[in-house]
Amino acid sequence: MLYKTPHLSAADHHVLTEVAEMRRALRHAVQQAPVKWTLDLRRHLTASAIAASNTIEGYEVDARDVADLMDDAQEKVDVTEANRAETVAYQQAMTYIQSLHGVPDFEYSKGLLNALHWMLQGHHHPRKLAGQWRQGPIFITAVGDPHATEYEGPHEEEVVGLMGELVDWLNTGDTDADPLVRAAMAHFNLVKIHPWADGNGRMSRSLQTLLIAREGVLAPEFSSIEAWLGMPGHTWDYYKVLREVGGPVYSPKRDTGPWIRFNLRAYHEQTQRVQHRVDRSNQCWIQLDEQRDELGVSERQVTALHEVAMTGRVRRSRYEKAEGISEQQAQRDMQHLMRGDLLTPVGNTKGRFYVPGDRYPQNVLATAAARHTIRDPYGDTA
Repeated sequence: MLYKTPHLSAADHHVLTEVAEMRRALRHAVQQAPVKWTLDLRRHLTASAIAASNTIEGYEVDARDVADLMDDAQEKVDVTEANRAETVAYQQAMTYIQSLHGVPDFEYSKGLLNALHWMLQGHHHPRKLAGQWRQGPIFITAVGDPHATEYEGPHEEEVVGLMGELVDWLNTGDTDADPLVRAAMAHFNLVKIHPWADGNGRMSRSLQTLLIAREGVLAPEFSSIEAWLGMPGHTWDYYKVLREVGGPVYSPKRDTGPWIRFNLRAYHEQTQRVQHRVDRSNQCWIQLDEQRDELGVSERQVTALHEVAMTGRVRRSRYEKAEGISEQQAQRDMQHLMRGDLLTPVGNTKGRFYVPGDRYPQNVLATAAARHTIRDPYGDTA
């Protein structure tokens, strides 16, 4: 037996409606934007989701370093080998999930879930079994007390049956429910079954992202809540609601309404954040383009300046890949921007990156740093 999808309150429906409206507006904005700009935004959102997932699991990698590793897993980035391995593995799984959005004969299966788990956890195998169900009990330890059990998963002999039930539900269950609600319930049921020896949290969040990808309204990185979950305070709330809703042992008759409410708030607030980033990014492009002649830069070189505005730095390899140019041309462009005091190099040749120079337009930096207020969608409906 699985945890059931709850009946939504009027407030829940109101929040879902607002999320749908924001996502439609985002979709329109993305469709109207230049492809190069859209790819850069998608890369940033994916990197932020991966960095947040790392944080939830105790691995600290800056989103900018994640983005560099996405471009080249061997990029000279100041991270530990363990952090590099986790980042590259999750990026591989995310890339596969993103590719599944339009597959016509797609279906969920135990094999698919185990394959995704291998992508995420295979580098730990065989020390921690990857890509196959756990063969023993599983306990979640309470924070600060290694002897206290916060949650005990179902017996290992129940895992095969529960996963079969979950796969059936993924393919045919609650198909009249809102896709975002179904995605949240898939996350919850998988994390409560806890079918693998390790990596259950990442897999559950990845499954939620996969269901969002299959919905097809927006690329999944625009709707994934991983970046939101990884923010200070939200991670604690995430574990708290999992504990309070799921119970200390597998208890599928419990009310899952608070879990859905938590996810709807996350969807809403993360969509607000993405919209604010889209607005800032677009305005920075416009300002840089308007000042091209004054700055003495080409349309192509604006890409490097925009990257600096939005992330604080740019690597030559990133610029080279974004523009599809040779290494020599990218080097000449960086030198031109340095001579114009628009960029300043930091670090040695291999790991070098560039930050704003003395002549970098301050109005663009101010736009990129513009503050915003995130509204709690339940604030006026509770």
